[in-house]
This record gives sequence, structure tokens and C-alpha cells, in this order.
Amino acid sequence: MLTAQQIETYRRDGYLVIPRLIEGAQLAELRSLTDGIVAEARGVTVNDDLYDLEPSHSAALPRVRRLKPAIFKRYAFFRALTRDPKITSILTALLGPDIRFYGGKLNMKSAGYGAPVEWHQDWAFYPHTNDDVLATGIYLDDCDIDNGPLMVVPGSHHGPTFDHHAGGRFCGAFDPQASTVDVSKAVPLMGPAGSMTIHHARLVHGSALNRSNRQRRLLLHEYTAADAWPLMGVSNFDDFNDRMVLGKPSVEPRIVAAPVRMPLPAADHQGSIYENQRGSGHRFFETYEERSVAR
Repeated sequence: MLTAQQIETYRRDGYLVIPRLIEGAQLAELRSLTDGIVAEARGVTVNDDLYDLEPSHSAALPRVRRLKPAIFKRYAFFRALTRDPKITSILTALLGPDIRFYGGKLNMKSAGYGAPVEWHQDWAFYPHTNDDVLATGIYLDDCDIDNGPLMVVPGSHHGPTFDHHAGGRFCGAFDPQASTVDVSKAVPLMGPAGSMTIHHARLVHGSALNRSNRQRRLLLHEYTAADAWPLMGVSNFDDFNDRMVLGKPSVEPRIVAAPVRMPLPAADHQGSIYENQRGSGHRFFETYEERSVAR
């Protein structure tokens, strides 16, 4: 359970780090299963419903930058982890007793080339009727400043929703130079393998290229209060309710004012945030390809 001070810190700063939440056999299985899924990417040549591939991916050298939400449908272990009481009992202090799993993915930052994620707010991708919405991240590997930690700007969840569009279309990133946020104040969320990060959906965050010789993998779960309904609509009501991980669903959305920009028109490049951000008009973080050219 969270302490009163941790809850206050989350409300003020928009993030927390819980050290070593997942340990022992459970962490070992998470890592082993992930290794096996990545190895199977040798037979994949293009992005599909499970794999988001690095541009430098090949059969001889499989390079995966994300495992998409299909992992939660295909693998019981990943599905069960979204409902693990170690996680949900912590979230009740932040979201209340009724919690829904909105979605998730596993971001991979492989040693030496793991792709960056440009500055963005999750809220720009999936605004809801209220902002009791957050994401947790479980580090599969020890994470320090060298291997591309998640970076967050404290307190930015109290501010505006920035324009994540370029050329009139959603691109999943914003230009910090054209905004009021000071990304120089960003702090890294670091910890040993098995640690869990928590960040508010409106918090500005991103991550740089992994320049180290160690990988950095982060399993992300998105959760909402049950009475937070997605403004983009509910396409499958039964599935929507099946994603309850704690408590009971509700058909009475709670509406609380929050700054919203809809993610429309849709991004030119579909598939994942990495694809969306190809359309951004300004890149803050250096990419592997840019670094290779510079060399």
C-alpha cells in the first residue's frame, strides 16, 4: 500500500517509483517469456499486431522496439500480471476501488540502438471524461541514466495538453520549443529490475536513445478509474467491461473538466507511437540512424 506521503507526492509531481515490486520467479518468467517472443521475430519481416520492429531489424539480427497489446491476448502470463494484487492494491489509493485496464505494451530499448520516444502526454492519445488515468511501467532490467530511462517533467500534469499535431495531423509528439514546458527539468525514473514506475496520463514524458551496452525493457500498463470513459468512444462494450481488474464497472461516466485535444485527424503513420512520431515536425532526441550517419 502507498503511504500518505507517496500519495501526496503523486498528486503534486505526477509520478512515483516503487522499487523491486516484481521479484524472484515472477520476474524471471517475465524476462524469459519476453526473450522467447523476441527470438520468434526472426520470422517476421514487417510490423504486425504483435511486433513493432526497429528499422534495422533482420532475420539474422532480430530487433524489436515494442511488443504490442496482442501480448495480453496471446499470453496468459501477461494477462494475469495486469490484475496482480501487488499492482492493483497500490493503484486503489490513486484511482479508487474500481479500476479498468485500458491497454498496454512492452517497450524495448536494446543495447546500443533502442529507439527514443519523443516528448508527449498519454492524455493526447486517449482523453477520458475525467483524468483519473495513469500508466505503470515494470522494468525488466536494471535501469540507470545510461540505458534510456523514462524521463518525466514533474508537475506538468497540472498544465495544458500540448499540441501533438504536425501538418494538421496527429503525430503523437509535441515540440517542446513551441510549448511552455521546460524539459530541462525532466527527471529520470530509475531503479533495479522489477521496479514499477507510475505516471499520470497528463504528465509530459519521453526517453532517449539507449547508448549503453545493456538493454532496457519496460512493460507498460494503462489503467483508469472505472467511471472514466474514453472520449473516442467504446467500440465493444463487453470487452470494455472484461477489462475491469478490480471492483465493478459503471455506466455513469464521471465528468470532470480537463484540457483536451482530440487525436484527430489520425496520424499519417499508424501502428504505434514510434510510427506516429515519424510525422512529427521536430525531433528532440537523436535516433540510432542519425547517430550512425554522424559517425
